[in-house]
Amino acid sequence: MTGERIPASEEGKVANGEILYLYEAKDTNPNGDPDSENRPRMDHVAGRILVSDVRLKRYVREYLLNRGEDVWVRLKEDGSRLDADGRRKELEGLYQQETKRDAWKGKELTQEFLDWLTRRLRDIRLFGAVLPIKSEEEGAKGGTGQFVGPVQFDWGYSLHPVEVYSSRISSVFAGRTEGGKGQHGTFGLDHRVRYALIGFWGRISRHRAKPVGLTEEDLEVLERGLLEGLLEGATTRSKVGQTPRLYLRLDWKGGFKPLGDPRDGLRVQPKQGSLEAIRQVGDYRLDATRLQRALERYKDHIARIRYWAHEDLEVEGLDLPRLGVPVEPLVWP
Repeated sequence: MTGERIPASEEGKVANGEILYLYEAKDTNPNGDPDSENRPRMDHVAGRILVSDVRLKRYVREYLLNRGEDVWVRLKEDGSRLDADGRRKELEGLYQQETKRDAWKGKELTQEFLDWLTRRLRDIRLFGAVLPIKSEEEGAKGGTGQFVGPVQFDWGYSLHPVEVYSSRISSVFAGRTEGGKGQHGTFGLDHRVRYALIGFWGRISRHRAKPVGLTEEDLEVLERGLLEGLLEGATTRSKVGQTPRLYLRLDWKGGFKPLGDPRDGLRVQPKQGSLEAIRQVGDYRLDATRLQRALERYKDHIARIRYWAHEDLEVEGLDLPRLGVPVEPLVWP
């Protein structure tokens, strides 16, 4: 079954949709690049910060774990990395304990096990998963089965050029000299961005939601994971300083329309000075005039919009009631 999509029995009842999610990074490193001394990932031509979709999904998964849910992508109890093959075997054991059934029928994983997997793991229903499947026969090649994730995000980037700075830091540990006595110090560079308003664009596929059983409840949990999960997850030394600023989800009545990347409709306008000189949310206004025009162009095809904006973020040119479509404000915090 190499390369095949693994079906599930439950069908989700969600609409095709678009997601716009903005958050700020202030004196922090939102996504370090291990190939560049952990400097913030950058588009050096445009001078903009980059953040991978993997980093964003990690905040959501940590949010689920903190609420007692299990997830597909996780670490072992000792903090070490658990590969996909090890995670699959771990879940096979849990399935056998709970159901008293075998996860395998011959050389194939049973449909009952796969259905159990999607019911148990919300992150699979949202983002999908790739399951390595190894044949028991000697010398046979392994294969993969895939749950195609109905929710996918593009790479995030800052909506304006930013300033990145570095500072030398030192750490002192006791008992690290010869003989285990005295003190030992280490030095390194700490790389951070002064300020960045980072935007993500996501899409929700109704077609891909059906096989994994994605529900509207799952999407509402995702919203909480993006808003609350960022605050909960960004609590390490290099991540403190990140705050959600805006969330918008658009549901289409039918198929996708060529709205395009909603971030293209946004402009950060500094109140004074240059874009690189922005240091806080009060230093600029977010001009959403072009996004409003794009939404008006396709308003007859929009079923509803879910929306939240931080009270400190000044947004100009966005008038959702004018569209004449249902707007559901997210009540948070």
